[in-house]
Amino acid sequence: MSYSQTERTFGVEEEYLLLDATTGEPTDSAAELILATPELGDQTEREYFSSQLETSTPICHEAAEAEAVLSRFRSTVSRAAEHCGVVLAGTGLPAVGGETIGTVTPKPRYRRIEAEIRGVGAHQYLTGTHVHVAVPSADAGVEVIARVARWAPVLLAVSTNSPFWCGTPTGFESWRHVMALTMPVAGYPQIFANGEEYDRAVARLIDSGIILDSGLVAWVIRLSKNYPTVELRIADSQLRAADAVAFAVLVRALVDRALSDAAAGIERPVLTQGIVNGANWLAARNGLSSDLVDPATAERLPAFELIERMLDSVGSELDRFGDRDRVESYLARLRREGTPAARQRSAFEAEGVAGLLTLYRASQHESG
Repeated sequence: MSYSQTERTFGVEEEYLLLDATTGEPTDSAAELILATPELGDQTEREYFSSQLETSTPICHEAAEAEAVLSRFRSTVSRAAEHCGVVLAGTGLPAVGGETIGTVTPKPRYRRIEAEIRGVGAHQYLTGTHVHVAVPSADAGVEVIARVARWAPVLLAVSTNSPFWCGTPTGFESWRHVMALTMPVAGYPQIFANGEEYDRAVARLIDSGIILDSGLVAWVIRLSKNYPTVELRIADSQLRAADAVAFAVLVRALVDRALSDAAAGIERPVLTQGIVNGANWLAARNGLSSDLVDPATAERLPAFELIERMLDSVGSELDRFGDRDRVESYLARLRREGTPAARQRSAFEAEGVAGLLTLYRASQHESG
């Protein structure tokens, strides 16, 4: 069986929160900012709440392409937001104001979702970084889901960026991950034999009325219905565009390695859904500050020891795509400064909400 692809293209979807520049609370400014940035065209999308924006890169071959697009978007919207008394924030959740019921964007589908998920949706200010990586078929995508599962806790830990909720430290690095588990179909999915089994499982979820459509499959990794990609949704929105891109090309390397292993006939790791989701829960709590669990061995290891295991597995892929320096610099920065969640905590401890707003503003202009 061959899953080879000459160029393993990728794309990044980023979601952002719009926060009042004084209070730090979510503000319903999405429509205003779209009108204020006509030069971005259809790059800007409204999300579930009117206090959220989304953008996405085109299909990218190289990291620099993605970073240029995301940096331009952030810079353009940030300037417009400043004139509106708003801060564009790359954070997984608002630190304050989450107790206020969000204003649902007036789209028919969102209204249907609101009616279905009821109170679960009232405070869904969750914003994430979603990475799409090209795969040649649904069968190939299922191989990726099965083989990347081992590294899911690492991917969550490095991208944690939501330590506060309603003005209070949660004790978690990613409270967004915990809140996402309240959706009817969430967490890491079961392992599927092939693409047909995956499609059948999603169809049963829809036919049974558990979810409205495939867009409400809130697994942290899934097959895209709109693109020939596997979509990793585990990461919080990132403070810096450069970090979102470094994370994305690391995911690309893992996907490519998964498909190389499948093509070589290497057996999938034997993992249970329970241990993967449990290890992810610990990663959401600990970030990089403590141990992580390797789902393949059930070992509890210092975070960077598990990161080194992961890097060792994709060295040739990072070299082939020309991404090794970018990814190693990204991880070195995390070792030195901590996760984005740790940076948020430091800013909050120093200057409260004002310190967080300063961090969000400054991060939009930080380069790799």
